[in-house]
Amino acid sequence: MPQVTANGLQLEYETLGDPKAPPVLLIMGLGAQLIRWPDAFCQGLLDGGYRVIRYDNRDIGLSSKLSGRAKLGQEAARALLGLPGSPPYTLFDMADDAAGLLDALCVPSAHVIGASMGGMIGQILAARHATRVRQFVSIMSTSGSRSLPGPNLALRFQLLKPAPKHDRPARIRHVMNVMRMVGSVAYPRDEAALRAQVTRELERSDHPAGFLRQLAAILGSPSRLPLLSSIKAPTLVIHGSDDPLIPVAAAHDLKRRIPNAELEILPGMGHELPAALCAQVITRILKHLSNGPS
Repeated sequence: MPQVTANGLQLEYETLGDPKAPPVLLIMGLGAQLIRWPDAFCQGLLDGGYRVIRYDNRDIGLSSKLSGRAKLGQEAARALLGLPGSPPYTLFDMADDAAGLLDALCVPSAHVIGASMGGMIGQILAARHATRVRQFVSIMSTSGSRSLPGPNLALRFQLLKPAPKHDRPARIRHVMNVMRMVGSVAYPRDEAALRAQVTRELERSDHPAGFLRQLAAILGSPSRLPLLSSIKAPTLVIHGSDDPLIPVAAAHDLKRRIPNAELEILPGMGHELPAALCAQVITRILKHLSNGPS
C-alpha cells in the first residue's frame, strides 16, 4: 500500500474503487489498523457507487510511529477534574492528519465515516474543517461528556492490562479476549475467523506503545463538546444497543448535541461491526449519503 506525507507524518493508506466516484474517508478507532474495516463493509460502499479511502492513524499500523510516554493515570485524573491534559498528541492533531491526507490525495471534500475513536476524530474534522466533510457517519462513538456511563470495571481492567511482549501466541490470545469482551453477544464471533483476523493484524504491525498514546489522546484532548453544535454536515449516528465499551447512552447524547443528527440503534450490536449486520449498516449509510451532496 502507498504512503503520503500529511501533517508532517507518513500515513499509510489504501484507495478502492473508481477514482472519479464520490470519496468516502474511513477513520478507524483506538489501536485499530485500516484492515479492521470489514471487507464486506468496504465492498458495500463500492457497490453503492463510492470510492473508499482508508488509512492507518498515526502511531499504528504502517503509519509513522511517534514517541512520548502515555501517562494514562495522570490524563484520567486531570480529565476527571476538568483540567487540561498533556498527552503526546491529541485527537485534534489526528483530525489534522485526516485533513492532511485529503490534501495529499487532492480530495477537496469527502463523506466521512468514523468508528469509535475514529468518530471522535470525525467530529473534530467536521467542526474544524467543515468544507472537507460532505456528510458524516459516526459509528459506536461518543461526545466524551463526563456525565456519560463508561465500560464496566472488568473491561477497563482488560483494556489496561499489559499485553505479553515477546510471546506471539499469548499476544494473540490477549487481543482476542479484548475483542470478545467488546463484541456482540447476540452475534458471537467464529473463533477461527477471529483468530485469523487478529493474527493478520499483529503480523502486519504490532505496536502497543501506539495504542497507549492513542488512549492518552482520548483521555487528554480538549473537550469536543463546544464543537458539536457547530457541525453542519448532515450526520448519522449508528450505535449498538449492547455496546459494552461505549454504552448506547452516548449515541442519544450525540444526537442531542449535533444539529439535526439522525440516530440508528442496532439491537444486539456491541462495539464492533458484526458480519451479520454489515448489510443492514451499509444500507442505512447509503441511504444517508444519497440524501446529500455527491
